[in-house]
Amino acid sequence: MTKKNRRIRRDPHPMLTLFIDYASVIIGSAIVAISFNVLLLPNEVASGGVSGISTILKSVLDWRPAFVQWAFNIPLFIAGLILLGKNFGIKTAVGTVFLPFVVFLTESWEPWTRDPLLGALFGGIMVGLGLGIVFRGKASTGGTDLAAQIITKFTGLTLGTSVALIDGFIVLSAALVFDIEKGLYALIGLYVTTKTIDLVQVGFGQSKLVYIITNKQKEIRDAIYDEVDRGVTELTATGGYSGTEKPLLMVVIPQTEFSRLKQLVKFIDPAAFVIVSDASEVLGEGFKRP
Repeated sequence: MTKKNRRIRRDPHPMLTLFIDYASVIIGSAIVAISFNVLLLPNEVASGGVSGISTILKSVLDWRPAFVQWAFNIPLFIAGLILLGKNFGIKTAVGTVFLPFVVFLTESWEPWTRDPLLGALFGGIMVGLGLGIVFRGKASTGGTDLAAQIITKFTGLTLGTSVALIDGFIVLSAALVFDIEKGLYALIGLYVTTKTIDLVQVGFGQSKLVYIITNKQKEIRDAIYDEVDRGVTELTATGGYSGTEKPLLMVVIPQTEFSRLKQLVKFIDPAAFVIVSDASEVLGEGFKRP
């Protein structure tokens, strides 16, 4: 397609989309801040991030967490603008400032539990929910995410490794400042947060990606079309030992329909070789709309 004929599909409702993005940043940041004050901080669960640092400094120096978070978030945001050479956008600036503001407003709220395990579990869920909503608004709350990007740029480490190093250092500090048990609770909270973010991002509707190697590809392909009503992609695979080409069928199917597909394949060709993996998000006809 030439440049002259290429058309960029634009958002038909840009103002509505922008409003939803900002609302997501504000609501998500508020959820993170409230969960920090009512679940994580009172149980001394320092599960990574700037909130974890503020939990530790609250215990050691009695510094107010909101001011600690501002003191870290704002300079890191400015450093990100300077060192990374790109504009993180007003939405990230809003999250960077608004989250500590809500922490400040809700610091007098009573804890919802004094059980560290419950605090770690449900605090992790709420933080993950809030961050997932912020990410869906195409923004972030700044903090150690920006620090990780700076480390990545100047050390060559992957972003995931940089985040793990920073959060690992914070959790280790919590274990030293409080005790090993609190460090373990922090790890639980961090793990639950990560999984909840993934859940918010991709949703509950997991699908299965199925590869089928068979000598009866036509019968199985037709059965999938007729009985399961799903599309099939035909690929060609080459046997590593024999060097001969074999047909390979690829099917993406909702999890609820997988048992039916498995029974069909087994009935038609019991010798078929089937590989199954999870497909966290599938966009297109018959699945989620892009």
